[in-house]
Amino acid sequence: MSAIESPVLETWTRRRPGWMVVARKEFSDHVLSARFVALLILLGLVGVASVYAAAGALRDVAPQTAGVSGMFLRLFTVQGDPVPFSFLTFVGFLAPILGIAFGFDAVNGERSQGTLPRLVAQPIHRDDIINGKFVAGLGVIGLIVIVVTLIVAGLGIVMLGIVPTAAEVTRLLVWLVAAIIFVGVWLAFATLCSVWMRRASTAALVALGVWLIVALFGTFVVQIAADVVSPIDPGNPQTQIDNAKTELALSRLSPVVLYEETSTALLNPEVRSVGLVTLAQLDRAIVSDLTVPQSLLLVWPQLVGLIAAMVVIFSIAYVVFMRQEIRA
Repeated sequence: MSAIESPVLETWTRRRPGWMVVARKEFSDHVLSARFVALLILLGLVGVASVYAAAGALRDVAPQTAGVSGMFLRLFTVQGDPVPFSFLTFVGFLAPILGIAFGFDAVNGERSQGTLPRLVAQPIHRDDIINGKFVAGLGVIGLIVIVVTLIVAGLGIVMLGIVPTAAEVTRLLVWLVAAIIFVGVWLAFATLCSVWMRRASTAALVALGVWLIVALFGTFVVQIAADVVSPIDPGNPQTQIDNAKTELALSRLSPVVLYEETSTALLNPEVRSVGLVTLAQLDRAIVSDLTVPQSLLLVWPQLVGLIAAMVVIFSIAYVVFMRQEIRA
């Protein structure tokens, strides 16, 4: 963000907090940038492709299942040929790119252009800069996720001819909030990389590297760690249960797993548990759909974990930025 002229900025800050001024300027810059258009087109095309394939798989059974609870939401969770992933999987894997794209050069981009000292010299508090940039990035991410989801939902209604119920719309809205928070975790991490590293290219490589490790190799790392912490004894079935519990607990340190569990429960009312379930617990379980409050209560710890991860990572970036020396 280029430095704003002091008289104009001073007039704005008399009417609203400084972080809102920075957020407004950053948001407009993001929306008008080629980065925004490219990501919107890319995610839109991939999202439409996944839902088009899912609609083809559901089209044959749609007339027989009209009125069934959660039928419209299956559009987001079912995969079909030739696309080998669902819309839910697509968001979990590719949406973090949004957070990285709008956060990796938030601060070091200003530093490399020589505008950071001029920006700090403006009549706003220093923390308003990083706060405004983060809010603007989160706003742009929310805009892209909402637009892509609306396009996908509209295409699904046209193709399937199924109008979502009020409960399904509510579930979709709650899921949108969870998805934005999930991407916000990666935005906070990319902002931390931008504050900590001088070069934007280095920050982007580190953020993308961590994302790929977590998304692609996180499961293998967790399995190895679980085998070390809770080794399996072939002659003792209890050790297998302990190993599975340890693996589940360690996997929930990843925001990807927290997002997947949250999304699965919110978009599928038939899901009654996101933890380890034994055959004894399934023996006499009553098959029924959960209401929206019940599903939200089921994944409330996961949702709180995502919020906590975003707040903690951004707080570290905030502290590092406030302690840095900025010279002209």
